[in-house]
Amino acid sequence: MKISRTGLRACALLLLASPTITGAEVAPLPPPKHGGVYVVAHRGAHDGIPENTLAAYRRAIELGADFVEIDLRTTKDGELVSIHNDTVDAYVDDVRGRVADMTLEALRALDLGARFGPEYAGERIPTFEEILALCKGKIGIYLDMKHADAAQALALIRKYDMERHVLWYAGAAQLSQVVALCPECIPMPDPGVEALLPMVLERHKPRVVAAVWRGFSKTFVETCHAAGAIVIVDESDPSCWEQALAWGADGIQTDHPAELIAFLEKRARE
Repeated sequence: MKISRTGLRACALLLLASPTITGAEVAPLPPPKHGGVYVVAHRGAHDGIPENTLAAYRRAIELGADFVEIDLRTTKDGELVSIHNDTVDAYVDDVRGRVADMTLEALRALDLGARFGPEYAGERIPTFEEILALCKGKIGIYLDMKHADAAQALALIRKYDMERHVLWYAGAAQLSQVVALCPECIPMPDPGVEALLPMVLERHKPRVVAAVWRGFSKTFVETCHAAGAIVIVDESDPSCWEQALAWGADGIQTDHPAELIAFLEKRARE
């Protein structure tokens, strides 16, 4: 039986995605949906839609992205919400302040969608629990721990039985805490620069490694694959895609998920 290039790549990804973490048996990641490459919708699919909102996450689900990236922060009264910046200044016209200094009620009073058009009026900063409820069974989560407690986030992830569907992007101390509390969870360290990659691989023995474009290379991918880890790279812009795949990237985080999906599907047909 002839197996396509895309099929071979998907099989390889399943094998790469299944090493153990601290001796615990863990399930492989679901296979990528498009051309054998994971598509991560950065802050959701937010072309003409307010970023980091349920509307942006719904759109990413509709497109068929593999993961949505969310930025987790903590409110003054201890609630977990998704918002990228540490202040609300850039999102609304008439309110200023730090997320950490505002209650959930005050944050939920902000209309993030009005400036995008009447169809998005009333779109609010979502809670982490709302996001988990929306995504469960539909899409994975690339969890960027901006300012949040790992144990608190994990309790909600466990409530929705999504331990194997969340990639944890955080600092070394938090990732170690996550693994200690949840061996089946998926830490995703980012070495920042390639010189630190061997140390990161030895310390965390990850199944998934994050990379930023400025620190990404063919040897970066080769080192990760040799250690049994796949690589998701944060693009600089769409002009990076061809080079990222030529170097062996297993996933791409992008602000343009619809275009990336079309690009991958066209490439798979060629």
